[in-house]
Amino acid sequence: MPVFIAGAEPAVPHLTCFVSIPDPSLIEVMASSALDSLVLDMQHGMFDEASVLAGIGAAALHGKPVLVRLPVQAGGLASRMADFGAAGFICPMVNSAADAQALVDLVKYPPLGRRSWGPRRALALSGLTAPEYLSRANARIVLLAMIETKEALDELDSILATPGVDGVFVGPSDLAVSLSAGAQLTHPDVDAALPRTVAAAHRHGKRAGIFAASTSAAREALRQGFDIVSVTQDGMLLSGAIANALEAVGHTERT
Repeated sequence: MPVFIAGAEPAVPHLTCFVSIPDPSLIEVMASSALDSLVLDMQHGMFDEASVLAGIGAAALHGKPVLVRLPVQAGGLASRMADFGAAGFICPMVNSAADAQALVDLVKYPPLGRRSWGPRRALALSGLTAPEYLSRANARIVLLAMIETKEALDELDSILATPGVDGVFVGPSDLAVSLSAGAQLTHPDVDAALPRTVAAAHRHGKRAGIFAASTSAAREALRQGFDIVSVTQDGMLLSGAIANALEAVGHTERT
């Protein structure tokens, strides 16, 4: 089972990519790249439980860990994805330490959380005995709380201080919507919040991640010190590649 080790501070930035199209063949292609991991998106992507299960297996063929972005208020789904072999979770709309603790309870074993025993696929992928898996699971599974609202920014330190939370992950678009009365998708308050988030995470000895909608945004995020950066997502990459190919052969839009 490929591991995105929760407790280890990365020596180099970790580059991932959001996947919204639940096709194992596409996941295999992406996993065979130099990306460090993939994020299967159950919040806004087309993944359901069966396609997450297939996606984790497809990525494992190339030794790549899979994180899952959960739906809002995922409930027991988080524990189920951990049992499937997910290496970690990106959790939306975490606005308080109480929200963070609720997620810890779902994906970490006691004494940190309350996850129920039954890692059927995860245990098989790990290559560990059951006692070995149990002793290492809390360190193997990374939990990243998404910072997407003004409330989350106000509670940033308390979220990061929650035992079992391994870092935070900024959703710039939702954060901009929360901070902007006009629901602007870019906002200067978001720009100010980014270095603050990085500094807070590192002060707590934890990771700071962010979604970047373009390669230029990803470069800027790396410059700002983010440890985990999603270099756009599969649909955007495919659209960009098609546009570049058509431009290269001199194709212009027909009217």
